[in-house]
Order: sequence, then C-alpha cells, then structure tokens
Amino acid sequence: MSGTAAPVILAADSGPTILAADSGLGGLTIVAEIRKALPQARLAYLCDNAFFPYGTRPDAELLGHFLGVMNRAIDRVQPDLIVTACNTISTICLPQLRAATSIPVVGVVPAIKPAAQQSKRRIIGLLATPATVNRRYTDDLIQRYAAGCTVLRIGSAELVEMAEAQLLGEAIDREQLRRILAPFFARPADAQPDVVVLACTHFPLLRAELQAAGPADVAWIDSGTAVARRVVDVLPPPRGAGIASGLALTSASHGPALQRALAQFGFATVEALA
Repeated sequence: MSGTAAPVILAADSGPTILAADSGLGGLTIVAEIRKALPQARLAYLCDNAFFPYGTRPDAELLGHFLGVMNRAIDRVQPDLIVTACNTISTICLPQLRAATSIPVVGVVPAIKPAAQQSKRRIIGLLATPATVNRRYTDDLIQRYAAGCTVLRIGSAELVEMAEAQLLGEAIDREQLRRILAPFFARPADAQPDVVVLACTHFPLLRAELQAAGPADVAWIDSGTAVARRVVDVLPPPRGAGIASGLALTSASHGPALQRALAQFGFATVEALA
C-alpha cells in the first residue's frame, strides 16, 4: 500500500532508527543484511528514483543532489544512523555527508580485500558501475589489498538497469547478460577470474542469473554482510522515538510495481519525499 500520513511513532526502546539510501532498489540488498543482523531496528529507505542511476551522473552534480535529498530524508526520518547503500555514492560523498551531520554514516566499499584473500587463481573480476569501476578510490583499494592479483574490470550501467527491471517484474535477457560478462569469461579458463566482486548493490539482485551465466567454480561476493557488521559496530544508542519500521521515501513518483518491490523487502508504506 502507499500513503502520505506519518507512520506510527514507536517507543524509544523498540530499536534504533536506520536510514539507508540508494538511487533505486539496489540498496535493498544491504537493507536485507542489516535486517538479519538487527531485527529490532526500525528501517527506513530512501529510493532516490528521480536520480536513477547514480553511476552515470557527473560527480559534482551527483554530490550536490545527494546532499540535498539526504538532508530532507534526515529531517523526515530522524535516524540514529545513515547507510549510503550504494558503492558509487559512497566513494564520492562520505566526507561531505559526515561533515554535514552529526549522525554516524556507514558507506559501502567494494569487496576487493576479501576477494583477494579468497582467489586461488589470483585473478579477480570487478563488476561495478562505470563511475565506480574507474574511480581513484577503487584504484587505491586494488593497490592496497589486491596488488598481487590481476583485476579485470567491467563497468556496466546496463546491468544496473537489468537488476532494477527484474525486481520490478520484467524478464531478464540472459544472452545480454552473457555479453556483458564476456570480458571475464570469453578467455582461456586459466585466465578467467575465480572470484567476482559485485561492486554495485543492485548486482546481488541478479546473483542467480550471474551464477548461471558464468563457470560453476566462480565465487560471487558482495559487501552486504560486512556493511551490516559495521552498522552493528558503530550504531549509537537510540536517541528517542522514531519512525515505524517499513517506511520508504521516493524522490519521484512511484507506481504499483515499485511499491510491490519495496514491500518484498519490508517497506509497506511509501511516501513521496517532500
């Protein structure tokens, strides 16, 4: 269902209030891991669908927009902790967002370190948005944690669109998916990655399809569990009564398909962000 009325206020001892944000539905994969780790938490989600997808936007434009829309979401939700549930936005906004609020902020970092630790072939695939895959931040992570590995990179906005569309009920073109992954797997077996980093929060939505499109021995890893652990580590005590769990905010209009997708992840109340 959808509505514009304020959610019921809960008692202060009913759990912390956490606000997660992404340009579309990808951040829901992070929310799912946080919910497992903190079932008592009150979760709100900013679906910034007016600016979807983040990974194709110029940095300066994206940063200015995100700080503005987050300021409005923070005013509405009054969270105890914020999660930037998107690799692209996390790599450009964390210092500025932390400077703008006293609320703790947890970002998402591509899982390059665990991939390097897990890879036996010392060949890693990095699957990300075009913005994340070529960012200096990503280069630094590779140099720091995977200097002894060959890192093959694919930056695909197309795959983000496919993940979003599937969650909204559309069918996936599996041949198109194989073409996107060709730089990883259209090469001799001993030159293929044995671990692929899903460095966009949308991509775990396609985990089954990605596994089917690649060799059986490839591990597909993401940052969801690590982000949830970090949230648990840094979460302060609840400051007081907050929103009821299950509120989603959208920055553009939302139709039945989007409402159904959000409801699958526990967000039954959808409001347009004022």
